[in-house]
Order: sequence, then C-alpha cells, then structure tokens
Amino acid sequence: MKVYVASSWRNQKQPEVVSALRAQGHDVYDFRNPEPDSHGFNWREIDPAWQTWTLAEYQAALNHPIARAGYKLDMTALENCDVCVLVMPCGRSAHLEAGYAIGAGKPTVILLSDGEPELMYKMARTCLALSEVVEFVNNACHYRAQGGFFVAMMDCCTHTRITRHETD
Repeated sequence: MKVYVASSWRNQKQPEVVSALRAQGHDVYDFRNPEPDSHGFNWREIDPAWQTWTLAEYQAALNHPIARAGYKLDMTALENCDVCVLVMPCGRSAHLEAGYAIGAGKPTVILLSDGEPELMYKMARTCLALSEVVEFVNNACHYRAQGGFFVAMMDCCTHTRITRHETD
C-alpha cells in the first residue's frame, strides 16, 4: 500500500509513524527524505531570511525552481498514494494535503494530538494511538469514502474484511 504521511517538520512523532508503517511493509512517502540521498524541501534553500519575506516575495518564491521541484515530489506522491495519514500537530500544507486526499476519495486517517477541536475532521478517520493508525492503513484497501462514512468495498485482498466505520 502506498502511504502519504502529511505532517510538520516540527512534529517529533512523524518519523515514528513513517517507521511503524514501513515495518508493516507499506511504501511510505517521507517528505523529510523524499528520495534516496535527498532531504525534503525547505524555504531556507531559497533564502535563509525567508521568514522576513513580504507577501510579494513569498508569491514569487512559489515559482522558484527549488520550490517547484519540492512541490512536484510531494504532489506526485500524494496523487499516487492509496491512503493518507495526517499526523497532528501540523500546519497548513499538511492540512491541504489531507484535504486533497479526502477530495480524491482516498482513505484518510488523522492521528490526533492535544489542541483545538476541528469539526471537519469528520471527513476522515480519527485515531488516538499509532496502533489504530497502523490498523486503519493495513485495512485501507477495504475502504472508500461515501457520504461521511468509510464503507467496505468488495473483498480485494486477504485482510480481515471491515464492514463499516462511522465518522460520528
């Protein structure tokens, strides 16, 4: 199963999630190390003073070759994934990635953390523990999003068939 893990560079749980899913045999995209001998995109590569940019400088930087290359790596992995995992806490980019996956009908799971409640997380499966995330991903081939539910599809592998998960 191809898994896209969306999170933050500052999230200390992200590497553990990537490792746990890889240990289950999944092909996991790690934005921190998207290719062999490659580190993930960072605004500092474009400008060490990126945090002082004006909006116009930020807008221009989105078209910088380094930004375009980083975007291409992430988007290709997101488009090709079978399931998306959002690891909280995280920021805007990770939420856009999860929203894209949900909109594309990809099973999506959120590993919750302390913070403000979010009503729209009802679009995805929410989990409190990494073990729940692993179980969801292991069985994600059985799910498709339909009207606020993850409903079982036809038997497609030897995993235990899951019949329905309500998101409320």
